[in-house]
Amino acid sequence: MQTVLIVIHLIVVIALVIVVLLQRSEGGMGLGGGGGGVSGFMTGRGQANALTRTTAILAGIFFLTSITLSVLASQNRAPRSILDGAATTAPAVPGGPSAPAPGSNVLDQLRQLQDQSGAQPPRPSAPVQ
Repeated sequence: MQTVLIVIHLIVVIALVIVVLLQRSEGGMGLGGGGGGVSGFMTGRGQANALTRTTAILAGIFFLTSITLSVLASQNRAPRSILDGAATTAPAVPGGPSAPAPGSNVLDQLRQLQDQSGAQPPRPSAPVQ
């Protein structure tokens, strides 16, 4: 379903770009020409109305396919919380440090590791002159 809508969406986008470029421009950036007596590709009033109507229809289809694709994409997504990943802890390694207490912070965990190893942390040496 999504693949079909994406293909339709891309076709509408390409058609919309082509129709917009075919319209007569006011400033001179389009393919239709800005004036000066030069006849463009689509110069009649009827063709201008048809191009304007076609642009409006293609824009409406573009918005509908965009909204439909976003709704389809959001249906497959389950709500997640950042805290779900923080609640899981790594499994305890035999002989390694035990799991941290629920309310402990990093400093408490470091002190717990130091108590378990029984070793003092290395002291910095005196600066060399």
